[in-house]
Amino acid sequence: MSVAIRPITRPKAIGITVRRLAFQPARIPRQYFARSPLVSHLLTALSSTFPIGEQFFVHSVRNVRDRVKNDALQTQISAFIGQEAMHSQAHSQFNQSWRRDDYQLDSFMAWLAREDKRIKAVPARYQLAVTCAFEHFTAMLGEYILRNPKLVESFDQEAMRLWLWHAIEEAEHKSVAFDVYQEVFNDLKVRRQVMLSVTTGFASLVAYSTWRLFWQDRRNSLFALRGNLRGVAFLGHMFITLVPEYLDYFKADFHPAKRDRTALLDHWRKYLDETMKIAA
Repeated sequence: MSVAIRPITRPKAIGITVRRLAFQPARIPRQYFARSPLVSHLLTALSSTFPIGEQFFVHSVRNVRDRVKNDALQTQISAFIGQEAMHSQAHSQFNQSWRRDDYQLDSFMAWLAREDKRIKAVPARYQLAVTCAFEHFTAMLGEYILRNPKLVESFDQEAMRLWLWHAIEEAEHKSVAFDVYQEVFNDLKVRRQVMLSVTTGFASLVAYSTWRLFWQDRRNSLFALRGNLRGVAFLGHMFITLVPEYLDYFKADFHPAKRDRTALLDHWRKYLDETMKIAA
């Protein structure tokens, strides 16, 4: 089956295009990034959080959508919801294809479902602040991938289609939840507090789930020394590169759009258009 990414007809939001990705997750090998078990398992751990996480992001924005008076932002919200729905669907397909006896994501995703229920009980201000924090992380990761073409080339072809598509769309809509938060709440103290909480919780969660997947696949992972060293080098470079961008979030005048990636996005959209047959 050929890959197709088709735009979906919705209200026009400048710079945000809702695309439906068709891909074949069953063809993706377990070590799909640079033949590195470490980073491949880390990305799979992240993927396991996306279906329920993306749904929560949409929920938190919808919670307060009726308080947004800006028409342009309302249109962007519609596009944001559309993109996140497609991400949740695609990563659900990816995760489903990895439900193996020797590679379990189920218990981890069950824990996420319990956390989702818990956090939906807190005030809307905090729910949206959580979404803003996670959107900052996903935008940073997505833009890091886009800024390093060799990383894109390091993916298995089918995995590249999923992660490149997702990275582009995270960069496209990185400001939407933040703009909603600023218009409705504009609470700097809560924004900072929640980011600190999300950082510690998310880092622990990803580290634990990555280790679980790595250990489940230990026959193939433990002694892949070159691949794991490449993974350590990749993670080290990414951490050093992204720390300044992460710290920017705590500035009073922070805004995601200050990281202007217009030219970068134009390049990768063109790449998708030419190589992955996106309909105009």
